Amino acid sequence: MALLEIRDLKVSYGMVKALHGLDMKIEEGRVTTIIGSNGAGKTTIINAISAMVGYTGEILFKGRPLPPRSNRVVRRGILQVPEGRRVFAGLTVEENLLVGAYSLKDRKEIPSLLQQQYALFPRLQERQEQDAGTLSGGEQQMLVICRALMGKPKILMLDEPSLGLAPIVVKEVFDTIDRIRKEGTTILLVEQNANKSLGICDYGYVIENGRLIMEGTGKKLLDDGKVADAYLGGKRR
Repeated sequence: MALLEIRDLKVSYGMVKALHGLDMKIEEGRVTTIIGSNGAGKTTIINAISAMVGYTGEILFKGRPLPPRSNRVVRRGILQVPEGRRVFAGLTVEENLLVGAYSLKDRKEIPSLLQQQYALFPRLQERQEQDAGTLSGGEQQMLVICRALMGKPKILMLDEPSLGLAPIVVKEVFDTIDRIRKEGTTILLVEQNANKSLGICDYGYVIENGRLIMEGTGKKLLDDGKVADAYLGGKRR
């Protein structure tokens, strides 16, 4: 049984249909990626999972329907890192990380979780007393990922983590995602950087205009001529 299963997912914004009956599965311990152009419906999928938009269809977590409220989804262990590196400016790096642990029942875990994040990204420890709003774009992206990890997610959903970052920082972000996966966290990755996301994922879905048009392993999609033409600049990996 998949850790998370989506069945016939439909979302509309007024008269505009954003998703047209999607079926997807997220397997435990793997990286699943969703690629597609701007406006394809990628972010709407994870917002539906997070109960941030209304939908019809089913979203099952461990075989049970997800609750229709965001805070209860978070308490199930499904955490979203939204697009745009939304750090809490005015709070220090460490204070931002501590915010991510608000839902933990066992507060004794927090010191250990902090050290795990500092080990994952040592620059955060170097800047733990610094205002998070003064970090570079790449450091802010690492901070919001680590802030989510403080909540011990069963599924970590990342929305466009490489957006607006320099190529060398993008590599660092994807290296970090790979390390997180190797430590056992299930990841759902929404990305426009198709080459990077398909290169790291176990399984991928291609979305166009709210419809699923293709799916398969990362390698299969990278080697597909249609995917290469549409999302890889016509160049196969």
